Amino acid sequence: MPQSPAAQDTPVRQPSNPYLRLFTIPGARAFTVGNLIARLPMGMFSVSAVVMIAGSRGSYALAGAVTATGLAATALVAPWTARLVDRHGQARIAVPATLCAALGSLALVACVHYDAPDWTLFAAYAATATTPNTGGMSRARWSHLLRGDAKGLHTANAFEQAADELCFMLGPVLAAFLCGTFFPEAGTLVGVVLMVGGVLLFAAQRSTEPPVTPGARPAGKAPLRAPGMRPLLAVCLATGAVFGAMEVVTIAFADAQGQKSAAGVVLALQAAGSCAAGLAYGALKPSGSVRARLSWCIAAMTALLTLPLLAATLTGSLVFLGGALLIAGMATAPTMVTNMTLVQRVTPEGRLNEGMTLAVTGLLGGIACGSAGGGWVVEHWSPTAGYGVPVLAAATALLISLAALARSRA
Repeated sequence: MPQSPAAQDTPVRQPSNPYLRLFTIPGARAFTVGNLIARLPMGMFSVSAVVMIAGSRGSYALAGAVTATGLAATALVAPWTARLVDRHGQARIAVPATLCAALGSLALVACVHYDAPDWTLFAAYAATATTPNTGGMSRARWSHLLRGDAKGLHTANAFEQAADELCFMLGPVLAAFLCGTFFPEAGTLVGVVLMVGGVLLFAAQRSTEPPVTPGARPAGKAPLRAPGMRPLLAVCLATGAVFGAMEVVTIAFADAQGQKSAAGVVLALQAAGSCAAGLAYGALKPSGSVRARLSWCIAAMTALLTLPLLAATLTGSLVFLGGALLIAGMATAPTMVTNMTLVQRVTPEGRLNEGMTLAVTGLLGGIACGSAGGGWVVEHWSPTAGYGVPVLAAATALLISLAALARSRA
């Protein structure tokens, strides 16, 4: 029996939960599943490489130098890969770039297994720099699908940040389990399978891919030259220093307590707090100036990061430190969500992947600087004093954001 016009015109009821509403968009579930599978190995590769190289060559210094080289290579190559993605499309560039990175990881496994000269480890790991920024490509899809829906895009950015935190929380744990339970190369090999499979599934979802004009150069100036972009990248750099310093200092603190194996659990608490806060923040309705909101978020992050310093100084207990990191992590995701929202706004049309990758590159550079700074303070002072480095980095980010806010108002 045919429906009446009134019944046909009845709108479909949308879920009240903002996250569930995201996945009513056709194709959103499929590309999200593929992206999450591809993103999980990003938290696995560095830990797997350190375990594999240090176990084979007996040198953590060599393992750290190899992973640092790969990080530096990624910082140089990733923006160019993202520019090609913007120009030619996600599927056309992401798949061959992923396969090239996978070959680099497999070459690293072969070089370690067959005891090749040390320089081959650097060359092999540097080849993984072509790994595409799957998180940035996913955010670009949300930006395309939710064009004109600021509230929906805010929720999507929060979901993506929570996904980042979850992957970087589970990735190292999974890598350590695989390398310790089976054989040292297991973490890298499983990571390669997940990365390639996830990217192939993600790239196959062509209906949600942002359109490009074949052969045309992206419009607008380079994202790095866009007004307001450089302060945002500086905030990314300082925030990355928070992450890098916190990881090194916490491992050193746990080692000093004779509980180095518990460092991963303690750091996971920080990521868990950030993940939960990111999801809660995404469910809120944003109001007011986004730039002002960024400054408030960074101020909260700076204040909460004093808690681990106090816990380490006053108690010296990993239990209290874990609780402090759980609370301190709750300001991280809101800061990143707001900063990424601003990056999306100031990036020129048609160059979103490049702009998002510049932000990720800033984070990676900050992580490297924070790791070096935190390690220096631990070496010359103490692990407890090292918790002052994240506070200093967060305060630097706050000063940068306040200066940018004052400039925009002027």
